[in-house]
Amino acid sequence: MSVLRAVTTTVFSLALVGAAFSPCAKADDWNNKTVMTFSAPVQIPGVHLKGWGVLPAGTYVFKLLDSQSDRHIVQIFNKDETVVYATILAIPNYRLKATGKTVVTFRERPAGEPEALRAWFYPGKVWGDEFVYPRAKAVALAQANNTVVLATPVELPVEVDKPVVTVSEPEVAELKQAPVVAVEPTGETVEVAQAVTPPPAEEPVAAQPVPATLPATASSLPLIALFGFLALGLAWTLRLVQKRVV
Repeated sequence: MSVLRAVTTTVFSLALVGAAFSPCAKADDWNNKTVMTFSAPVQIPGVHLKGWGVLPAGTYVFKLLDSQSDRHIVQIFNKDETVVYATILAIPNYRLKATGKTVVTFRERPAGEPEALRAWFYPGKVWGDEFVYPRAKAVALAQANNTVVLATPVELPVEVDKPVVTVSEPEVAELKQAPVVAVEPTGETVEVAQAVTPPPAEEPVAAQPVPATLPATASSLPLIALFGFLALGLAWTLRLVQKRVV
């Protein structure tokens, strides 16, 4: 039954995004800028502009504001990139195969409520961003989907009166320092690794055998030649001395 729900969620996710991505969606690789169009409302986590905890159907721009080894900060803008609707904490998630198109996945919610944003994968990259929800919301999503959901146990600001634009602002600093865990439908806290896919382990490099004796790296011919020249010089000197004596 859980497999069927997972398939249903995936199909709905693809249908919800639909033909959302234009050829210009791959504009800026350095910040993963992506233009998306949602055909239905979408719930988002993170610090959002007051009244924008649910994005209405429409076109939005997703960008990476800051990227570190163990977490990312993602921002959602309006179509013209003049307003920041949300600043979201995310954890890198791995997929086995990159695709040529943007992939966005969602989590189910009770009937009549908008689907919740789950992850965002940029075209051509195997690393994506799995979004982190406040603990209470994460537990509700875990129960609705019977799965593990990323959460932060600390109380973070939810709504702001003005957009969060730079990495030096307090809201971003709090997101970057917030601990991240994963929660099960029961509310139990588990390791983050149970909610995201780690990269495959690299094959160990085989050690090269060390030879018992070092190979000869230089020839003895130059030394023989040197002794030859010294012998000739000595013979010539003795001959001159002999002539003088005679």
